[in-house]
Amino acid sequence: MRTSDLVLSEARLWLGTPYLHQQSTRGAGVDCLGLVRGVWRALYGEEPEPTPPYAPDWGESDGAEPLQAAARRWLDELPLSARLPGDVLLFRMRRSGPAKHVGILSAPDRMIHAWSGHAVAETLLDHPWRRRLVGAFRFPAHPPEF
Repeated sequence: MRTSDLVLSEARLWLGTPYLHQQSTRGAGVDCLGLVRGVWRALYGEEPEPTPPYAPDWGESDGAEPLQAAARRWLDELPLSARLPGDVLLFRMRRSGPAKHVGILSAPDRMIHAWSGHAVAETLLDHPWRRRLVGAFRFPAHPPEF
């Protein structure tokens, strides 16, 4: 089975998991990053690095891009035009703020993600989401060494 198929199969198992900031437990609680972390663990085992604390809002303004930097360390970066189902999408919720939201592309116009006040869901990747899209990444085909 292709890595992208495994990613989507695992991500769909998380549908309905309630939103809970900084959590990553299928069925109990998860945030957007926790969903990607959970898929990672299902594919490769342990996570490659500890997750630092992060705020539940998009208020950081120090210019740092920790989510984007971590994605570049452990996932394969793609041009936005090359994204396919199973890829991780990175969003900037404020023009001047850091990228703070991730989802997993499930179809050309849909994604699976968690966000505050909602359980993990597959939603439309409509214009409001597409205009915030700033990165696309693919899970590696083989477990990385760390």
